[in-house]
Amino acid sequence: MVLAARQAEKLEEVAAELRAAGGEASVCALDLANTAGIEPALKELLAQVGQVDVLVNNAGITKDMLAMRMKLEDWDEVLRVNLTSAFQVSQVLMQSMIKKRWGRIINISSVVAQTGNAGQANYVASKAGLIGLTKTLALELASRNITVNAVAPGFIETDMTAVLNEQIRERLLGLIPAKRFGTAEDIAGVVTFLASDAASYITGQTIGVNGGMAMP
Repeated sequence: MVLAARQAEKLEEVAAELRAAGGEASVCALDLANTAGIEPALKELLAQVGQVDVLVNNAGITKDMLAMRMKLEDWDEVLRVNLTSAFQVSQVLMQSMIKKRWGRIINISSVVAQTGNAGQANYVASKAGLIGLTKTLALELASRNITVNAVAPGFIETDMTAVLNEQIRERLLGLIPAKRFGTAEDIAGVVTFLASDAASYITGQTIGVNGGMAMP
């Protein structure tokens, strides 16, 4: 397993946990905001590991503001990190999947891509764009035995939701029929399934993991 993100020290902590559990893990420092640096970094990675069979595009940043006041640079940065990087990483890594005639690409979208969310025009657009990218790549790669799917989490207990005050948390819980926020394990279970042979006939789909908050 290869873990890629900007902060190598945090990746090393996760990698150490995986190794302690008996797994194999390596770290790749990768700044997805630097579009020019993505392809060289990935080619260096491939030279080291040889092959990437399963890709999970999980990048997500926010720069929230009402659309009428949103700065263009904040729009651009969120789209660049959340959407453009997923295209770039997929474009590079799918080449070895095509040669092997097997692969899995899993894009992490969001429930707000399906519902909209005030103050997040950039984030919502980026996550909705991932759904469109998922469908198009699924059509292009299906004949090569490569599936491409999206997972759309609802509100999950993460650092991003930990900063919400109690009033907002209660309001959000009122929108969720399951009456709880999701966990990282809820998302990981679906991703693990989509990466497996059991999901070989599922492609171009967006799977909501949101406690019933959105039922498209």
